[in-house]
Amino acid sequence: MDREIITTKDGSHSLFVKSMGETFHSKHGAVQESVYVYIKNGIDLIKKDTITILEFGFGTGLNALLTLQFTTENNKKVYYETIEAYPLSEKEYGLLNYDDFINSPVSLKELHKIPYGTLLNANANFSILKHHTKIEDFTTKNRFDIIYFDVFGYDYQSELWSAEILQKAYNFLNPNGIFVTYACKGIVNRRLKAIGFEVRKTQGPPGKREMVVAVKKL
Repeated sequence: MDREIITTKDGSHSLFVKSMGETFHSKHGAVQESVYVYIKNGIDLIKKDTITILEFGFGTGLNALLTLQFTTENNKKVYYETIEAYPLSEKEYGLLNYDDFINSPVSLKELHKIPYGTLLNANANFSILKHHTKIEDFTTKNRFDIIYFDVFGYDYQSELWSAEILQKAYNFLNPNGIFVTYACKGIVNRRLKAIGFEVRKTQGPPGKREMVVAVKKL
């Protein structure tokens, strides 16, 4: 198998892709990184009671699970769409230990078992639609308050950081919508600005100096 489970510095798991030499999450702490990037510098910035989210890269399901926890703790309602080209096997996601770290009303296994292409209410506050497709092929008429851009890094899959993909993300956002990612690479920031985003650099999670929160300004 090309992917293997690893334990990151905060004790939570990630996956290492052998052929790529890259991990799904930071080796400094998978849960720690996702909380900092996508919750504290992501959904927590949206001051609405009902929030629409599009995630580029469902992956391990960690961001979705953390968002579920957030909705419960903050009494928010979330509509969540997520894109994944290469879903984890039941064996893979069954080994991940995120339920030991996250107090979510729905387990990680339950999230993964939700069929692709079927909109379901995971609970009263959280509905999810998973798309089994490549990001390049994804399209939707829906618009979102925030995009979690959690694809592999530019050095490993530069095509997913192309101007065309970033333009799609811009188009999918509501006015004043937020694009948040763990990355802060010069060429990506320039592309985001050229498209029309207001790019805000902020302190990164442990192991990264900076990250980006970009806002769609019209």
